[in-house]
Amino acid sequence: MSWRLWIDGRWQAPAKGGTTKVENPATGEVVDEVAEGTGEDVDRAVAAAHTAFYDGRWTGLSPAERSEMLYRLATLLSERAEDFARVESEETGKPFPSVSLDGDAIFSVDNLKFFAGAARSWSGTAAGDFIKGYTSMLRREPVGVVGQITPWNYPLMMAVWKIGPALAAGCTTVVKPAPATPRTTLMLGELTKEAGIPDGVVNVVSGGNDAGQALVEHPSVRMVSLTGSSETGKKIMETAAGTLKRAHLELGGKAPLLVFDDADLEAVAAGAASGATLNSGQDCTAATRLYVERSRYDEALAAVVESMS
Repeated sequence: MSWRLWIDGRWQAPAKGGTTKVENPATGEVVDEVAEGTGEDVDRAVAAAHTAFYDGRWTGLSPAERSEMLYRLATLLSERAEDFARVESEETGKPFPSVSLDGDAIFSVDNLKFFAGAARSWSGTAAGDFIKGYTSMLRREPVGVVGQITPWNYPLMMAVWKIGPALAAGCTTVVKPAPATPRTTLMLGELTKEAGIPDGVVNVVSGGNDAGQALVEHPSVRMVSLTGSSETGKKIMETAAGTLKRAHLELGGKAPLLVFDDADLEAVAAGAASGATLNSGQDCTAATRLYVERSRYDEALAAVVESMS
């Protein structure tokens, strides 16, 4: 099967006809081919998202209506969770249970439900009288088209974590998944149509650096959200500044564990081993650094080594 691009509520062929092979990293087997989008495809996707934002088909809906559609999307994803999990297991190499109803897929469903609720709870504030007879008020408004670039370590979850809040706020989106793991994001794009979300609100362009750069540079994109490396984040921030885009960047990062002299070292060792190796350590909150009070250092080191072995 060769996957196309999800643009304006339908599957569309890439402008230059290119494809990218998808491999199962656990076996090295080529399992699929996916369209390789380029700048021309990003232009089409952004145009669709721009139109969908400004003609009111999404922003004109009430928060309750947007909430209902997001909840419907969560329900559909829950019903198809096994299908999504099998595809994601195949292209990430993760064991199926890790992305089945006990793992990534069910977390994605729960996040969509959360943002379905959040769609109804946006609020502003009143600040009282700065000038006699006047009241200052703060009102939240969607920023417009959001360009979203997701990583390969949690493909479906990261797509949901970006699409969910953008849609809840009334924005429209163009998502570029990681080249190695694009299929569940493309599947999610198609599922939004079944959930009743209007055409053009969610667009998915698979591809590499060409598509990503075009998305970041596009003048109609008003915000860019990236989960990726610190180096890539720096480049995106520089590029976004050229058109005064907002930038949301989740970059690099590893979590520390602080171990004090009264710690239960058995619990510390078990937690450290799990925290450092979860998802093969490919996790922005993986606890790969331990800061141990000097008086317990040797004991803690021995306990962690034993637990890791």
